[in-house]
Amino acid sequence: MKRITNVSLLFGLASLMLFSACQKDLLLLEKSIEKELERGIESGFDGIIIYVNQAGKSSLYSAGWKNRAQQIPADPHALFKIASISKLYEAAAVSKLVASGQLSLESTLSELIPEVDGKIENADKITLKMMLGHRSGIPDFIYQPDFENSDPNESYLTTAALIFNQSADFKPDKKYGYSNTNYLLIGEIMDRTLDYPHHDYIKNELLIPNGLTNTYSLYSEVDSNEVMSGYYKGYDPDLKSDLYTRPGGSMVATAEDVGQFLRYLIDGTLFNENEQKIYSSIYEYEHTGWSPGYTSIARYNSDVDAIVIQFVSTGHNSLFWSELEGMYGRINKIIEKEN
Repeated sequence: MKRITNVSLLFGLASLMLFSACQKDLLLLEKSIEKELERGIESGFDGIIIYVNQAGKSSLYSAGWKNRAQQIPADPHALFKIASISKLYEAAAVSKLVASGQLSLESTLSELIPEVDGKIENADKITLKMMLGHRSGIPDFIYQPDFENSDPNESYLTTAALIFNQSADFKPDKKYGYSNTNYLLIGEIMDRTLDYPHHDYIKNELLIPNGLTNTYSLYSEVDSNEVMSGYYKGYDPDLKSDLYTRPGGSMVATAEDVGQFLRYLIDGTLFNENEQKIYSSIYEYEHTGWSPGYTSIARYNSDVDAIVIQFVSTGHNSLFWSELEGMYGRINKIIEKEN
């Protein structure tokens, strides 16, 4: 069987949800999060981890398998491929670099990466701010036929070359269009600005100072035995070793670390006042993640001041996302009911 592609790292699939089905599903509330997880496993999810942070207290839940073949139960402290949730960390890093004067949101792509001028349409008009907010119109490299067979260790610009000389999806800043190429190029921009890997900057400026010691930029940095296995419906092999190394989708973390990061992103712990203002102008305060075998949701429920992280080690097509959202919605309703 062909290697399952990263056609998602589509992680903004909320717009494809089957809202009416989800609303009906909310009527079938379980009495507890534990019961809801049992229901998820019965429905075909391989493994589930839930993290809730509320009123200064944190709770972890898990069900199913960490490794299905070896019959190892799900571990709430396991590392997980968080896919496009990684973009929150990239945007936070850029916010700090802009605040320090090392980058400008109004700099154009042509100015920041001169080699792409004439190869990416409108590169002289696309700004860093547009790329951060997915308003650039740059096509997404994950949809290119050659991406499936690309080398995960190739340079960022070699991957970006998959969309060179293609027509833009739309004119700069005319609308929103999610594209992983934006954050691929932002990774390159940060590396050039810093003159060292932006992964190190994220570690030293965002993770270590905030005690986030179970978050990593790349799968290669961790003990693979600590990572939850990932599965795709209808395809038996474990997808844990399927490598994705591009910026904005490569990170690995525990649910607790992701939850703490999101809390710090929202409550001002992560930034000074100017950095917070910059971040608020460029990106969102929640994200989803979708890669082969790994699906995740990281959001804040303002009604009950709760950070809720959901990891599920099962993937399928876009319609499968409605099942994931259904479970996430019911878990939030259980939390609200308890309050």
